[in-house]
Amino acid sequence: MHRWYFKSTSVMIVRVWSSWLVRQTNEKFDFAPEGVTKLHLDAPDDNLMELIPKFDVIVLSSGHWFAKQSVYVLNNEIVGGQLWWPDRSRPMKVNNVDAFGISVETILSALVTHPNYTGLTIVRSFSPDHYEGGAWNTGGSCTGKVKPLATDELVENGFTSIMHKKQVMGFELAVKKAMNKSKLRMMDITKVFGYRHDGHPGPYRSPDPNKITKVGPDGKPPPQDCLHWCMPGPVDTWNELVLEIIRRDFEGHQNFP
Repeated sequence: MHRWYFKSTSVMIVRVWSSWLVRQTNEKFDFAPEGVTKLHLDAPDDNLMELIPKFDVIVLSSGHWFAKQSVYVLNNEIVGGQLWWPDRSRPMKVNNVDAFGISVETILSALVTHPNYTGLTIVRSFSPDHYEGGAWNTGGSCTGKVKPLATDELVENGFTSIMHKKQVMGFELAVKKAMNKSKLRMMDITKVFGYRHDGHPGPYRSPDPNKITKVGPDGKPPPQDCLHWCMPGPVDTWNELVLEIIRRDFEGHQNFP
């Protein structure tokens, strides 16, 4: 999507968009009609894989798009779906959490077995959201959060925890399949960023100068974003972590937990 080239160091940074990191199609497939996204969970994103040999370092992040409507295809069979399952008489074998775990294993396995990739792959773990009192579309809010949570204030988010668990499982399964000279590292930010409920745009997501930012007379919060992060903000730390992982790896320090 974007490329930045730094002439002084001959370094190029590329931002590539791949919503699920696996192959997606829109054509009719079995009983899934045209127009609904089909995710082939056992095949990596072709467009992404074409670029892989060109990179020295790859940073992957995914997960939240598995909340969006899609059909799950595995071994050329429809096995599940998210916000789509027309025939309730058919058992759904794979839900969105399972699909996420399978996708992680698929893309990472493709990288660690790629014959022409010798780089470093960094997997940024699942990013926590902080909606309180509902989901993003049912009145969830992070209004008024101005400092990080204290240690005893952190409440476990069940969905975040299971998504993180599935991601780690997919990562570990891919590690066992490694055949090339590439390296695979997990950058685990999930738990520590669970404390940063103050780092989201919240009600300030819109550039509209007349936007509503306070709770209304009916007690309902305004629409807000408690998933993405402010920039500058807490996620600037991710850059520091990425650079440290790269430094350790390329300087030969293998002291990774």
